[in-house]
Amino acid sequence: MAFVAVVVFVVTYLLIATERIDKTLAALLGGLSMVLLKVVDQDAAFAGIDLNVIFLLAGMMVLAQVLGRTGFFQLVAIRAVKLGRGRPVRILVILSLVTAVLSAILPNVTSVVLLVPVTLYVAGVLRISPLPFLISEVLAANIGGTATLIGDPPNLLIGSAAGLSFDSFLINLGPPVVITFVVFVATAVFIFRNELVVAGGVPTEVLDLDESEVITNPGHLRLGIGVTLLTLGGLVIADPLGYQAATIALLGAVILLLVTRVDVESVIREIDWVTLLFFAGLFMLVEGLVHAGVIEAIGDGLIEVTGGQEGVAMLGLLWVSGITSGIVDNIPYTATMIPVVGQLGDAGLATEPLWWALALGACLGGNATLIGSGANVVVGTLAAKAGHAIPFGRFLRIGVLVVFESLVISSAYLWLRYIV
Repeated sequence: MAFVAVVVFVVTYLLIATERIDKTLAALLGGLSMVLLKVVDQDAAFAGIDLNVIFLLAGMMVLAQVLGRTGFFQLVAIRAVKLGRGRPVRILVILSLVTAVLSAILPNVTSVVLLVPVTLYVAGVLRISPLPFLISEVLAANIGGTATLIGDPPNLLIGSAAGLSFDSFLINLGPPVVITFVVFVATAVFIFRNELVVAGGVPTEVLDLDESEVITNPGHLRLGIGVTLLTLGGLVIADPLGYQAATIALLGAVILLLVTRVDVESVIREIDWVTLLFFAGLFMLVEGLVHAGVIEAIGDGLIEVTGGQEGVAMLGLLWVSGITSGIVDNIPYTATMIPVVGQLGDAGLATEPLWWALALGACLGGNATLIGSGANVVVGTLAAKAGHAIPFGRFLRIGVLVVFESLVISSAYLWLRYIV
């Protein structure tokens, strides 16, 4: 059965990576194939679906949807532009910071979806190419999302599987993310310096943008911000109180729907069910590998290669994750590696540094290519629809450099904090 499981997994992975068919359909087909070929029975496959991840993501999607309807994200973007006084370099830095922060407190895909239209408008008013802003926002979204449990999907998977809390992610991953972001901004400004020039001075339209015009419902805006902040606070204290993150996220979503009285059906329709089903398919797929003994074999192989040395295993996992996540989507990669880390823990290695290495590698490595993470794919699609397609090669050149910087910083941080 191990051979069958590996074949199903590899075929599914190739379908996801090459996008020959929709990745959600590929994941569901792969997961169901594990059941149909009797690698794992249906009960075990369905039990392998991590509902904590599914419902945590669904709850945060509801919060983001309600906030998005109020014009909150457009308000933030316009204020960032005004703060930059219409200067492209300043705007790039500020928008990158805004994207990183929003991606730490909301799913990074949601952040870029709502910021891209405003970014395209601002670039149009400035009469310059939007590509430097869009590329920088994608990279910033993945960097910022690395810092928290809810920012990037790989962290959702890791946090749920390892029982790691919101604050543990922030405490352990916040420092390298901040350093990485500063280095990234300096790199982006240097690379795009010749493109961030406004001919003839800053157009007055930029400074005359009225943020009050984008607010559709001030009352809902205040309620949305308040409930979202309370939900984030709840995520921080959930673990000490004995609650899981999904409970807090769903509670926040329900409360916000109650106090704003928005149409529940319309909000639920706008939840990204495609992504949630994608996760479900992946969980079933990986459960098949576990039942077939493939994961145990991979773990044994890694222990043999690293000689059981924690530092070597940690840095090896970081760099392998970073490189692999740039080639294929970081979500299925992370789902596959989670039980491998568990296998290493069973062999006596300290798992916490390995979890952080996996998170840093998977999230930051996703910056290498346009298909490395969900945020990259979304921005690439939106930019192309607007007539500003991001060339794969151009993104690759910038992304690989940023990933290399990120992994070097992460390596130094992990070694100094957990090994020395």
